[in-house]
Amino acid sequence: MFGKQKKPHLIEVSKLSSLIAEDVEITGDIVFGSGLRIDGALKGNAIGKDGEAKKDKSLLVLSDKGRIEGSVRCYDAVINGTVIGDLEVEHFLELQPKAMISGSIRYHKLQMEVGAGVQGTIQQVGGDRQVDNVVELAVDKSDKADKARSA
Repeated sequence: MFGKQKKPHLIEVSKLSSLIAEDVEITGDIVFGSGLRIDGALKGNAIGKDGEAKKDKSLLVLSDKGRIEGSVRCYDAVINGTVIGDLEVEHFLELQPKAMISGSIRYHKLQMEVGAGVQGTIQQVGGDRQVDNVVELAVDKSDKADKARSA
């Protein structure tokens, strides 16, 4: 009843098809299709591409042991490691507690957990941005008069 409700995942983690292991370091750009998990280090750009039928969307998972020195561009991303470079995520970006980003972030939907750090700019791009969600509170005139008298 009062337990923590499980949120539905917006990302299909089951589509991970490639792994860069913890003891692997790659220098150069990587272009990947469906899913890529990085536990090691990448010195270069990680670029996701859509599948042939546009059904397969690119997913990057960077574990807490993983590190990328370069730009990242993909459809979905789950980041829990270090990215030194720009991050551009077309759909959903999840920054987990150990995520450290140094660079600009562009995203459509963002979930950022406590502990994640960003040194740079964060910009939402795309469709359903909610601009009209600011509510202005009414100010009681008697409160203004009391404040003026006490000053």
